[in-house]
Amino acid sequence: MSNSHIKTGLLTRRQFVAVSALSGAAAAIGCRAAKRGNWDFLNEDQTRTLAVLCDAIVPEDGYPSASQAGVLTYIDRQLARHYRRHQDAYREGLEQAQKLSMKRFGKEPAALSAQQQQKLAEAIEHGDRGFFELVRSHTFEGYYGSPRHGGNRDGVSWRMLALADPPVRGRARNDLGQGSNS
Repeated sequence: MSNSHIKTGLLTRRQFVAVSALSGAAAAIGCRAAKRGNWDFLNEDQTRTLAVLCDAIVPEDGYPSASQAGVLTYIDRQLARHYRRHQDAYREGLEQAQKLSMKRFGKEPAALSAQQQQKLAEAIEHGDRGFFELVRSHTFEGYYGSPRHGGNRDGVSWRMLALADPPVRGRARNDLGQGSNS
């Protein structure tokens, strides 16, 4: 850069392009760094605690548990998008669950035995019913809903209930032979 450009603050076209390219790269790196590992909203600690609660609601019993069926992915995606309004409730509720686990058992929720995890979930259900009902509702949505939203991995709950894969929304009339008047 020549001294005249430095004094006036003007950039040459080449310098402008270089600065623009660097700014774009920095923004892309910054956006990527803001993502939390494999999660859109939750961090790893929150995800482990949420898995304990979701698996207490839908445990493994010959069929996958809630976390094994992708419910955590479903809830995380929804919290980053359509359920943004519940982000504070999840942050606070999961933090309280971690504190309660440390106070009662001296361990993080994921490190508890299955029996202790169930007792923790029951304590949260009785202590913070609103948060627990929110998690329960979202767990059921993720477990029984469409796999395209991240939960019900491989349609596991539909197989469990002996249901055929539902038709693609908007195609039901055509799939049933009712689509045309001819």
